[in-house]
Amino acid sequence: MAGSGFWDNQDQAREVIVESNRLKSWVDPWKELDEKSSELVELGTLLEAESDDDLEAEWLAEIGEVERRSEALEVRTMLQGSDDHRGALLTVHPGAGGLESQDWAEMLTRMYMRWAERHGYSVNVLDLQPAEEAGIKSATLEVSGDDAYGYLKAEKGVHRLVRISPFDAQSRRHTSFASVFVYPEVDDTIEIEIDDSDLRVDTFRASGAGGQHVNKTDSAIRITHIPTGIVVSCQQERSQHKNRATAMKMLKAGLYERALEEREKEKAELESTKTEIGWGNQIRSYVFQPYTMVNDHRTELKVGDVSKVMDGDLDPFIEAYLKQSTGQGAAK
Repeated sequence: MAGSGFWDNQDQAREVIVESNRLKSWVDPWKELDEKSSELVELGTLLEAESDDDLEAEWLAEIGEVERRSEALEVRTMLQGSDDHRGALLTVHPGAGGLESQDWAEMLTRMYMRWAERHGYSVNVLDLQPAEEAGIKSATLEVSGDDAYGYLKAEKGVHRLVRISPFDAQSRRHTSFASVFVYPEVDDTIEIEIDDSDLRVDTFRASGAGGQHVNKTDSAIRITHIPTGIVVSCQQERSQHKNRATAMKMLKAGLYERALEEREKEKAELESTKTEIGWGNQIRSYVFQPYTMVNDHRTELKVGDVSKVMDGDLDPFIEAYLKQSTGQGAAK
């Protein structure tokens, strides 16, 4: 990047910088841990030679922190999907259960916001539709930051709640459902690359208004994009060169629109993977009464502190899911 001519092509230079920063975000934490581990080994050798209770307590605490950071980086290495590095769009919808499920959907939305805040992600509420009495009809969150989708993809599915209803005058136990779906965040700009060999360019004599010169020369341009069959033409300018430039802009716009349609088609295919929001399809159950337990039915990981989970402590479930999906086993 320090070389001469690096900024001659600013778009390419920015791409290089983005990729460089992405790679540094992987390499630098490991280098820091390696240096810290070496320091702790040296300190451990000194403590063997000369005991110091206070220094030993600090040493043990730092070892625990290094172990925690190493485990977090190990989990991050499991994010190998093509979209895992992206931010995420997360939607929550209530299912079977009426008012109860609407309240449950709102509780889940808060849980994911708390998880994102714990990890330093930026959260933007793109859509939130309150229900009439309590809870929400739907919510969409934009979670921006590296690897957000890679982690949150573990949350796709139906989530089941069992509790004594605060809306039931007879304090009966109710079961509620809500669905969570996660999309990778896609860049707003799409690079459109056009191969000249895919184009058929025809010139013809312009017609209509424009004066004698326009009508008497082959200044009009028609461009056909052979792979897609998109045809554009321009005859507004007297210059064939200007008409060609305008036609190319029109073609890029057409290809961009097609790319958006393909993106929506892929999104629709993802949507079709959603299951019925009800019995038998849940990925996780949250039991508030008569005991407290969060049970992930895919990995069989069980956590007793339901309040902690609802406050955004989802990492054990996400880690277990990633280990299972990458063939490294599930937590029991």
